[in-house]
Amino acid sequence: MAHFLSIHPEDPQPRLLQRAADVLRGGGVIAFPTDSCYALGCTLGDKDAVERIRALRGVDERHHLTLMCRDLSEIAQFARVDNAQYRLLKATTPGSYTFILEGTKELPRRVLHPKRKTIGLRVPDNQIALALLDTLGEPLLSSTLILPGDEAPLTEGWEIQDRLDDQLELIIDGGHCGVEPTTVVDLTAATPLLVRAGRGPLAPFGFD
Repeated sequence: MAHFLSIHPEDPQPRLLQRAADVLRGGGVIAFPTDSCYALGCTLGDKDAVERIRALRGVDERHHLTLMCRDLSEIAQFARVDNAQYRLLKATTPGSYTFILEGTKELPRRVLHPKRKTIGLRVPDNQIALALLDTLGEPLLSSTLILPGDEAPLTEGWEIQDRLDDQLELIIDGGHCGVEPTTVVDLTAATPLLVRAGRGPLAPFGFD
């Protein structure tokens, strides 16, 4: 059975965040709220946990996982970012965006797209997610919590517990956080490419 923690969405309790960070450091897979949907998360270096997330989602290595970072400087550590990309990132983080960027050698090959060597990166605009990242002291590898066969993400802590209680180590209940996923923008080409329109506004990228 998964541990179930109810964490305040605006004033997250440090002792509960510490418990969640300890579970992650111990190889656990967790569910947690973000500024778009609930997500699955694990530490970047845990190969088994990464494979468990892919299995839960029903996706293979060609599906971009997302490295959730504390801030823009952390993104720049794990992705190749030029001046134009940096300006766009600075204008839109934190926010409900996932950016496809070329990964650096800081990233294990197994988390990169096998042909493109890219990964999703983002900085969430959610107090629980940011506080958890700060407590953990490193990025989280994450994926939207939408299960195979479902048309929408899971949106409530009790619903996640009901569906995944025996497959996760921890569930953070931070209240309802919506069903609209992030806007996904590919920044690897000369001009931004819209991969998925989601919660993040399109205007900063000049998309109609």
